Amino acid sequence: MADEYKPPALPAPFNNTRPAPELLTQGAEAHLYKTVSLDPSIPAALKVRPSKPYRHPILDRRLTRQRIIQEARCLSKLVREGVSVPAVLALDWEGQGGDEAGWGGAWLMMEWINGPVVRVVLEQWEAWMKKNASSLDAAQLEQENSRVRDLLRRIGKTLGGLHKAGVVHGDLTTSNLMLRLPTEGTESETSPTGVSMQGEVVLIDFGLASQSAQDEDRAVDLYVLERAIGSTHPRSEPFMEELVHGYRESHRGAVSTLKRLEDVRMRGRKRSMIG
Repeated sequence: MADEYKPPALPAPFNNTRPAPELLTQGAEAHLYKTVSLDPSIPAALKVRPSKPYRHPILDRRLTRQRIIQEARCLSKLVREGVSVPAVLALDWEGQGGDEAGWGGAWLMMEWINGPVVRVVLEQWEAWMKKNASSLDAAQLEQENSRVRDLLRRIGKTLGGLHKAGVVHGDLTTSNLMLRLPTEGTESETSPTGVSMQGEVVLIDFGLASQSAQDEDRAVDLYVLERAIGSTHPRSEPFMEELVHGYRESHRGAVSTLKRLEDVRMRGRKRSMIG
């Protein structure tokens, strides 16, 4: 039986936080926790980049510092530009503190987004539709398709705001998109699926983000998301053009980016054919 995974020790002051931070996800480069901000009643997201013992200490600290600062700068810029991303609450790039001397990692505390991940929303909707679509009449079926088209259009507009601000995400998938739950008093959707698609689209996880205004970089961003939707959400893929429409309406530079997207698609098809 494999040993249960034990994440690296948390840096100060989170090694003494009560309640203790809750590990949500773990990746090759970072761990994501749910914790609290200065006010214990306000939740926050904590992204920790632990030190990598297999790297040279000087190189490790330099890479960790560069990546956490780059992520924080991108988020701060996007917040100023009005793009829906988590706000930066605190940052430590020096890697001081922790249970062991010379901890060497870095951490970023961000606003907690209360809502579901778009990947989960679409997976639940597609699972319900696969089992029950035959029981819907034409009007109900159109209503359900319209809800997905609207969601994809909103995602396209959000991505347009991202690129207009001069930032590319670098890892666009439906796992890195969330729907912020609507405020109280908002009329809820009525759908036989029981899956809500309401809420503001929020971009998350900027660990691979960079600042760029190049059409090539923006087009690759869109292509990565397009491929992710095609492979993960086959029932939603036919409505991808709505995402493109939303993106096109978002800013002037969208037209040239979408032209470049055609070139990126062509290169992707050639790679698929060659193998």
